[in-house]
Order: sequence, then structure tokens, then C-alpha cells
Amino acid sequence: MTTLNRPGTPDGHVCGIDTAMEVVGGKWKVLILWALHEHPFRRFGELRRLLPGITEKVLASHLREMEADGVVRRVSYDEVPPRVEYSLTENGRRLNDALRPLAEWGREWAAARRPAERAG
Repeated sequence: MTTLNRPGTPDGHVCGIDTAMEVVGGKWKVLILWALHEHPFRRFGELRRLLPGITEKVLASHLREMEADGVVRRVSYDEVPPRVEYSLTENGRRLNDALRPLAEWGREWAAARRPAERAG
């Protein structure tokens, strides 16, 4: 998926963060990365069950975009019935590693808010 985030720059990006956000932007892409990290080599239906609330249309669209961005690998097997599996590429694994500190921050932030929510 090629999106020019910042008009006026040669590649449409000002820094690495906006480049990364182009790849993981949206509600579901980071959750797809997590699901494929925790459960490698998953079929479409299995991924959909791992991500309650995602629609087939959104999952299919995001998987295509993530494949085009080089973070997800799609392997189609010549079988009857047809079988397709999705997994992370090396770049997808590196992206997941880069997101790990953000996940840790999110868990800590959510835990710190729980007592305040109960008291309020």
C-alpha cells in the first residue's frame, strides 16, 4: 500500500515513525501481527476466530496490504479443497519486535488505570 503521508517530501515520509505507521495503521493490523506471532501459519478462518469482531472484508483487505508491504507471507497449496496459510515474514517478525515495548507500555498503562477506575 503506497500512501503519501506528507506531500512535499520525496517519498512522502518525514521520519521512520510515519513510515511504520503506514504499515501498521488502523485498528486491526497490529492485532493481525500479534495473532500471527502467537499462532504462526494460520488459515484465514483461524485468523478470523483469533480476532473477534473483525469482518471477513477487513481481514482480507488488511492481509493483502500487509502482504504487499512485505510483513505477511501468503502460501497457497495446490490441494483440494484449496488451502492458504498466512505467516509473518522476517520483516513482520522484526516489526513485532519493534512493537513489543509499545505493548509493554500499554499493559502498564492499563494496569495503572484500573485502581483509579475502581475508586472513581
